[in-house]
Amino acid sequence: MTPADQLPEFQILEHADLPVSEACLRNQQPIADVLESVLEPHSVVLEIGSGTGQHAEYVTARLPDVTWQPSELAERISVINARRLRSGRNNFLPPLVLDVAQDLWPVKQVDAVFAANVAHFISWPKLRSMMAGVGRVLRQTGVAILYGPFNYDGAFTSDGNKALDEWVKRDIDPAAGIKDMEQVVLAARKEKLRLIKDIAMPANNRILILKKYA
Repeated sequence: MTPADQLPEFQILEHADLPVSEACLRNQQPIADVLESVLEPHSVVLEIGSGTGQHAEYVTARLPDVTWQPSELAERISVINARRLRSGRNNFLPPLVLDVAQDLWPVKQVDAVFAANVAHFISWPKLRSMMAGVGRVLRQTGVAILYGPFNYDGAFTSDGNKALDEWVKRDIDPAAGIKDMEQVVLAARKEKLRLIKDIAMPANNRILILKKYA
């Protein structure tokens, strides 16, 4: 069993006519609070690993001047699109098929990139590929916003995060798992992305905000 406060975005529970991630229900408001304070007016945001599309639905309602571009693996696109159609919001764009490991991303330059609970579900090579892709699509002075659990000085910040790491490696991918914040920042620097904020979030999560510099 995965820890209750760290359900992956793709582990979903049926609710009404669309699947719902309970993890997203718990974290969408505090995440949106940070997004509201960080995003510039009229920003175009690429979301990596949109899962059920709940962040897209929530943020586009709360921040109507922000244009949200969801993306996901091909098999999860239909749920996101159904949620978009149900929302009826023009700032909730049709989802793109995107694997972070691919060299060519199907998106032009954006003002921000957002990824919630992605880093610990992918391997280090895929994380480096993701950071390279983020560096390519972000405009100068654009921001990357990474939400999820991170280790510090090589140590877990809670027993729950340790259990989550064990579960991911056992049931999802032995090469995945919670990443060290310092190593993520080093990988980002190679793509001209520098850490400007490290924000504590509920349930032993963090938000890392990285800014692109020339």
